[in-house]
Amino acid sequence: MSFNSFGHLFRFTTWGESHGPAIGCIVDGVPPRIPLSEADIQPWLDRRRPGQSRFTTQRRESDQVKILSGVFEGHTTGTPISLLIENEDQRSKDYSAIKDQFRPGHADYTYWTKYGIRDYRGGGRSSARETASRVAAGAIARKVLEHVLGAPVTIRGALVQMGSHAIDRSRWDWAAVEQNPFWSPDAAIVATWEAHLDGVRKAGSSTGAVIEVTASGVPPGLGAPIYGKLDADLAAAMMGINAVKGVEIGAGFAAAGLSGEENADEMRMENGKVAFLSNNAGGILGGISTGQDIVVRFAVKPTSSIPTPRKGITKQGENVEVATKGRHDPCVGIRAVPVGEAMLAVVLADHLLRHRGQCG
Repeated sequence: MSFNSFGHLFRFTTWGESHGPAIGCIVDGVPPRIPLSEADIQPWLDRRRPGQSRFTTQRRESDQVKILSGVFEGHTTGTPISLLIENEDQRSKDYSAIKDQFRPGHADYTYWTKYGIRDYRGGGRSSARETASRVAAGAIARKVLEHVLGAPVTIRGALVQMGSHAIDRSRWDWAAVEQNPFWSPDAAIVATWEAHLDGVRKAGSSTGAVIEVTASGVPPGLGAPIYGKLDADLAAAMMGINAVKGVEIGAGFAAAGLSGEENADEMRMENGKVAFLSNNAGGILGGISTGQDIVVRFAVKPTSSIPTPRKGITKQGENVEVATKGRHDPCVGIRAVPVGEAMLAVVLADHLLRHRGQCG
């Protein structure tokens, strides 16, 4: 059962555990003759890499990617591309105290219930460490998009809410995103988030976040009715990211509070092209891209691994107080920004190849 694979024509399979010797992925369906090297992938991994600020886990990983197959003389060959990322800073002893305990809010219990065995070292496959492989696959997806379309698709993400503190959208500035440790497009809220996160960490707790990812330059026509809708696949992609508990496209849940007149994205012809007067649909109508910006938001729950004792149980059925030691993100949503970008890229690459296969 290939439940570790995602996509159809552009398809990737991730493997490895948080505290194993390495993680990686195999990317299949990449067209041949696309220029590709480690240097095309590494910058995206560097954006996700842990330990880059005091607000994320202090686990030290270089996340250096190695291409093992599928590339010859600097170009893709059309065969599976195998990528390897070695784990360098495992501290498995941090988890020895909870090897027989189930952390509340974590996947410990469900993994044990399903398989009868679990890798307690950092959560094994349920760890956010796995998302590095997705980011690597996303880097290749970006290359596919540019190769097939002849121009890059601009995919970028931002943190728009931490805990109860949301950005002021009137101050949105994409340039600010790369200038603070939170990927915030609102520079003025950074100090608030810093104080909030310092308080959360001092209290031995964690906090959630909302991330928004967008794609500009997407052609109309991607996606297919009825069960191949672009927005449905995007929702599945984002929900598949660790700790994500909600996804919305465009206006999302706010659309329920709009009137039909307000929600309708009216159209006009300008210079021989269709121009939309709003984008409540998030660039997708009937499951098919409109040519507008694709806009997706997802909510990430607070990190389950916290030092404050919480009520849990053991494998033997005993009631215990569970406190997790070690290195953890007080807000895992911060490093989810490049992961969301990557998953948006792989869905778009997959749908672009599917559209080309059906419609030419």
